[in-house]
Amino acid sequence: MKESIILLGANGQIGTELAVALRKKFGHENVVTSDIREPKQLGENEQFELINVLDKNALKALFEKHQITQVYLLAAMLSATGEQYPQKAWDLNMNGLLNVLDLAVELGIKKIFWPSSIAVFGPHSPKVDTPQYCIMDPNSIYGISKLAGERLCEYYHHKYGLDIRSIRYPGIISWKTEPGGGTTDYAVHIFFEALRSGNYESFLSASTELPMLYMEDAVRGTIELMDAPSENIRVRSSYNLAGMSFNPEQIGNEIKKIVPNFVLSYKENDPRQAIADSWPSSINDEHAQNDWNWKPKFDLQAMTKDMIENLKNNA
Repeated sequence: MKESIILLGANGQIGTELAVALRKKFGHENVVTSDIREPKQLGENEQFELINVLDKNALKALFEKHQITQVYLLAAMLSATGEQYPQKAWDLNMNGLLNVLDLAVELGIKKIFWPSSIAVFGPHSPKVDTPQYCIMDPNSIYGISKLAGERLCEYYHHKYGLDIRSIRYPGIISWKTEPGGGTTDYAVHIFFEALRSGNYESFLSASTELPMLYMEDAVRGTIELMDAPSENIRVRSSYNLAGMSFNPEQIGNEIKKIVPNFVLSYKENDPRQAIADSWPSSINDEHAQNDWNWKPKFDLQAMTKDMIENLKNNA
């Protein structure tokens, strides 16, 4: 059967690169990207639709127009931005998901991807080697909405047989797009500023260790999860996914190996520090390893080298 895929929230950090991979895999004619705003650029034969995921009727018309078989729902308000607009974040993150889930059931859409986040963990979750199943008490509106979303995904799978799959993304690092309001954004900004100005002021403290994933691994992991046989997907809330863990001081030191004059400083009393302090420092992803053979390719050293090479080449 021919697949017809829509990517909602395609203009964001992950959506931009996932769209490229999906078009390569399924063909331009079988992938529709969409967002609330026009993309900065659109390639030849690339299909794009303006859509607000909170407009359920418009969303239904779009799904029917393109006879959609798979939905990738990436439209969301991230952690740092969400703390400034908690009501808007809840509305977008929850009602956008509910609209897609309800329409998938109604229209018989066979497969959905929805990303969760390490923000679902909280102050009482184990900090080191955080397991798939543990206490989860998020204290950001983003984390609360993602945890509620995980419960909805599992509910819709068990109640309606919906094949919905999810990853708890850690911080995502990419050279192609600058980040959009997340607590782990420092680990992307630091590369851009190292090459632009030679210095960077981190809004997280030197020792704040967080789980991260290079974009190439994040996109590959997402597609591998969606390609896995349904019977292999034993976690129907959201899979832990790990790449590497590091703190600002460690990434700064790696950058200095390539940009020797780079200067890293630290900002005090940034509200994002409290969010980061409630998150894990490392993730246990053995369920993803066992169920669909997940394995990252990039560590801190390889990622730093690749980031700087690409930023220089694309300046």
